[in-house]
Amino acid sequence: MTTPAGLRVAGAPISWGVCEVPGWGRMLDVSTVLSELAGAGLAATELGPPGYLPREPAELKALLGAHGLSLVGGFVAVPLHERADLALAAAEESAALFAAAGGDVLVLAAATGLDGYDERPALDDTQWRTLVRTATAIGDLAASYGVATVLHPHVGTHVETQDEVERFLADCELPLCLDTGHLLIGGTDPVELARRYPERVGHVHLKDVRGELAQRVRAGELSYTAAVGQGLYVPLGEGDVDTEAMVRSVHEAGYRGWYVLEQDTALDEHDADDLPGRAVARSLAHLTDVLGRLSAG
Repeated sequence: MTTPAGLRVAGAPISWGVCEVPGWGRMLDVSTVLSELAGAGLAATELGPPGYLPREPAELKALLGAHGLSLVGGFVAVPLHERADLALAAAEESAALFAAAGGDVLVLAAATGLDGYDERPALDDTQWRTLVRTATAIGDLAASYGVATVLHPHVGTHVETQDEVERFLADCELPLCLDTGHLLIGGTDPVELARRYPERVGHVHLKDVRGELAQRVRAGELSYTAAVGQGLYVPLGEGDVDTEAMVRSVHEAGYRGWYVLEQDTALDEHDADDLPGRAVARSLAHLTDVLGRLSAG
């Protein structure tokens, strides 16, 4: 989807409950997800977790093309603080796939090595330096395939809090994926971050969250997984993220990359199959209003 303001808007399988975390929830079939994503007016998608969409480039391109979709790139969550060789191998496999299938963004997260995003062991200074070196090396490796790497501050990873985001920006030259939801949950105002570091915005995930649940996650009163189940993520315009200020800030600063619409969803057996699609439609309606005002100046 290319808007009147020239913004490129894409989707992602996570909005339909498709997640890499074991036991996350019920996942809808590929045909349903891609058909609804395209039916919403989106023309591109991130890849989703390993094993959901094909990992063979020609097969992936054919499947996406059959739905009128192209590939943006994808999310790669690997431990960066240990076994750099394993992280580099995983990142190279993904970068090669993205490049061959038409994608050009590798969204890197500093995984803990544990399943899920509810526990987060602390790193010592040596492990942090390894994290930075490995992230830099992945950026260089992906660039050799024509793929840009962005670091995604993410709940339950080793770059989550505002202090960690600031430390990463100081220690590593990689740009960020500005995920408005994960940043707010981790305690960073995404709009303020975008205003302070416009040159470090390499990719954008547009999310909205309920601030009271985000605060409970930060305070340790509620696990991230439980909060998602209680409706932590909501359609754009229905939570506490200022989507309009965020989009206006990065656009006016010259950002012309993708805006990936996401609402992290965990479906159970009682949820209707059309629940994710209806939520995406609400987000797109709000974003369309925002972009209309942006176009009008």
